[in-house]
Amino acid sequence: MVKPVIYLVSDSLGETAEKVIKSALLQFGDHHEYELVREPYVDGTEKINHVLMTVARDRAIVGYTLVDPDLREYISERSQELDIEAIDILGPMLDAMERMFRKKPRVKPGLSHQLDEAYFKRIEAIEFAVKYDDGRDPRGIEKADIVLIGISRTSKTPLSQYLALKSFKVANVPIVPEVDPPKQLFDVDPSKCIGLKINSEKLNDIRKERLKALGLKPNANYATTTRIEQELEYFERLVERIQCPVIDVSYKAVEETANIILQLQMLR
Repeated sequence: MVKPVIYLVSDSLGETAEKVIKSALLQFGDHHEYELVREPYVDGTEKINHVLMTVARDRAIVGYTLVDPDLREYISERSQELDIEAIDILGPMLDAMERMFRKKPRVKPGLSHQLDEAYFKRIEAIEFAVKYDDGRDPRGIEKADIVLIGISRTSKTPLSQYLALKSFKVANVPIVPEVDPPKQLFDVDPSKCIGLKINSEKLNDIRKERLKALGLKPNANYATTTRIEQELEYFERLVERIQCPVIDVSYKAVEETANIILQLQMLR
């Protein structure tokens, strides 16, 4: 017995048509044998004619996802002439949405594929932020789109994650007076480095709360004014040496600081 053939005609990759048709085929049992033939990037009547002649020869059916209304109309009319079973997968939904939104669709093939690319780019940026968080691997400085520099509790990690959601690869580097900064900081373009400074009193409050949350005494050296001033002075010398932009995060929300960073990126 000859296996049934189903053709998938698309103005892009044909992934949408394939998913819909495979979902429908499941209703006829996993054991049912069939052949799927994908015909991607169909962008004109000549290609449609070529495919439909093959479909008619194979006594197959065709499912199509075409955003151009003229091509949808053509394949529908031509299929009727050739007595072919043709299913418009995307058209009825586009027509209904056009009526509901009272506006024409963009008629641009492949937008779902572009969305997929954007999604994977964002996931890659999130994984990058985790991998190169808190100076774990200084090699990330060279690969990053943005490098955040700051002493402890200046929102480096939350900012890295927030910017990653915008698809930026972010590495962040903690600044500690007793530890030499990575040499990569002085080799990269200073404009992609962002220094995060903070008011000493504000930082003192933040660190005391952090110590309490950890079950430690709030008068530990980490939260003393002397220690904080020492760290801030070291930070100021470092960013002056790097010659990178500096943002005061003392009374700013993460979103507010992130927007400033994004504006700076646009000016690079």
